[in-house]
Amino acid sequence: MRSAAALKGGRATPAVRSFIAAPPDAVLISSIAILVGIGLVMIFSASSALAFAIHHDATFYLKRQVLWLAFALLAAYGVYRVDYHKLKAISPFLFVVSVVSLLLVLVPHVGIAVNTSRRWLGTGAVSVEPSEFAKLALVLFLAAKLSTRGDRITSLVRGLFPLCLAMGVVVMLVLKEPDMGTASLLALVAFTMFFAAGARIEHLALIFLSTVPIVALAVLADPYKRARALAFWNPWRDPQNTGFHIVQSLLALGSGGIFGVGLGASRAKFFYLPEQYTDFIFAVLGEELGLIGALGVILLFIIFAHRAIRIALAAPDRFGFFITVGCTALIVIQAFINIGVVTSSWPVTGVPLPFISFGGSSLVVCLVAVALIVNVGRHRRLNAP
Repeated sequence: MRSAAALKGGRATPAVRSFIAAPPDAVLISSIAILVGIGLVMIFSASSALAFAIHHDATFYLKRQVLWLAFALLAAYGVYRVDYHKLKAISPFLFVVSVVSLLLVLVPHVGIAVNTSRRWLGTGAVSVEPSEFAKLALVLFLAAKLSTRGDRITSLVRGLFPLCLAMGVVVMLVLKEPDMGTASLLALVAFTMFFAAGARIEHLALIFLSTVPIVALAVLADPYKRARALAFWNPWRDPQNTGFHIVQSLLALGSGGIFGVGLGASRAKFFYLPEQYTDFIFAVLGEELGLIGALGVILLFIIFAHRAIRIALAAPDRFGFFITVGCTALIVIQAFINIGVVTSSWPVTGVPLPFISFGGSSLVVCLVAVALIVNVGRHRRLNAP
């Protein structure tokens, strides 16, 4: 990769040190602002019926999301103002803290259990999801390590394997919650960073293939996971049970047609579609705004990815390059996994749609990731494309 070669080695060359202070990327920020705005509108639309039925307040979830948005913007601005190079020294500490928090989630009477999952810390009113923050911690940790790896990343034993062990610790803890969606996302983001660093394709393929039997056994040994995996292949076989989520999602999307039934006019949100304002909010969006609205959201994520890649290519050093690659992969891969689940193109996993699904932890992490990308973009190289 040309950018990786240009930034080769642990220390920046004099040419790489030549940079200019650039204004924030207006196109990138605008795409995210539009996505956040769409998210607020869709959260209100998708959750109003359920919020009124449970809390007697149609705006209950919208108000909570607005509060989280205010906090997320403050956190993102703080990250944007900090020199991102300082994060390199504390990245191991952040990684250890994330591992400890993931361990605490699994402790009875400490982690909050909902149904069969144990993913949250805090109280019922205010809770956080440590696996969300583990995403950023892993990206920063890998970025710091990869920035000093150089050509060693082409070595399976000395370069790639130690980093895969660190990734494996986080992935296994997330799997214990259980949360296969986030675990798979973490692995995909890490592999994207390894590929960008110059790791050999055959090494990545070997590591991936070696995990397939473990994942297959974990899925087949758990009746719930096995049922969801089989439902992905044929959700109509059991539309009232294991295939219920996918069937209702497809019915909602199909009802939207090209132009949608109109904003706020969804029928699926009236207790037909589960998780209608979180993991399956894209189905409500597709029903109300139609194919045009759904493609518009996808286009916004593509625009964001394009602008973020430009920032990565112009990064003044390897650490900034890998931060940008990791944060971009974190948001874009998560978005397309969620859309894949909603459209029955990916097995059902509990992964929210960035900036649009209801959820404070996800919103904070995604906006902080954007802030890190924009932070790196403040220092573009003079000879950048």
